[in-house]
Amino acid sequence: MKQTLQALFTYGQETLKQQGNPEPELDAKYLLLEAFHTDMVHFLMDRNRELPDAQEIRRMTERYQEMIGQRARRIPLQQILGTQDFMGLSFVVNRYVLIPRQDTETLVELVLKEHPGKGERILDLCTGSGCIAISLAALGNYGPITAVDLSQEALKVAAENCRRLLKEKGRVTLLQGDLFEALRGAVKEPAEGSRSGEPGTETSCSGFQAETEGFDILVSNPPYIPTQVIQGLEPEVRDYEPRMALDGSEDGLEFYRRIAAESPAYLKQGASVYLEIGYDQGDAVRKLLEQAGFIDVQIIKDAPGNDRVAAACWHRP
Repeated sequence: MKQTLQALFTYGQETLKQQGNPEPELDAKYLLLEAFHTDMVHFLMDRNRELPDAQEIRRMTERYQEMIGQRARRIPLQQILGTQDFMGLSFVVNRYVLIPRQDTETLVELVLKEHPGKGERILDLCTGSGCIAISLAALGNYGPITAVDLSQEALKVAAENCRRLLKEKGRVTLLQGDLFEALRGAVKEPAEGSRSGEPGTETSCSGFQAETEGFDILVSNPPYIPTQVIQGLEPEVRDYEPRMALDGSEDGLEFYRRIAAESPAYLKQGASVYLEIGYDQGDAVRKLLEQAGFIDVQIIKDAPGNDRVAAACWHRP
């Protein structure tokens, strides 16, 4: 039987369907286009033409079959392709970072709308791939942006995304540490693979002064899934995305407690805070922020109508 792109697409689609993949047709198509370095227009034009018996075609076919096998094991499509689109930008992703989701665009769009950009200093906690910090740097007119993550491997991904996406548009400083501890040191350690003058990771810094060095805007998509809920998630999330980026403790609120309690020491008077939240966490996060002294707390919904962002203002007594 002759080998065609259509035959390969059918093979991939059927394989994924048998393994319970939720979108077998779409995933098989993305993987075929990637393996054969083509686009949808040329696929439709050439799909029924017999493929030549050439070494390069055999290599592409083997790569496609390998990727279909990975997806059949429920490895996320984005990790197989190595990229994910977010806010019109293409971010590098791997198993060390949470895959950027459209839900999080709600937070970025809100910041861009409410703060068009006048040189504000921004702090991004739990940055992961850097999608929030880098999108704000690329799309807004902000001052220094500091992005923090506990994972060194995640910061390597964020550094690569800085190199690829920012260029002359802005610079994000990457710090390694557990939330605010990253701001309490002074030693710079470039992320592996970064070149001189490019974003790296920094650890330690002392004598932080909120009045002179404080942040105007704090953003974060922290881990917020309750521990016991994680086991019931889709295999793509449960088995292949970093648990430390998912697990928000027994009730999912641990990081919100810490941010509400610790962030005032690092915020300027009147600073704005934007936190991504779970669809059922609005009331709980609102209460935590108000108890910590934040004012004008609002819960903003995403496009499907679910609670998605807690926004507040810091008012120092």
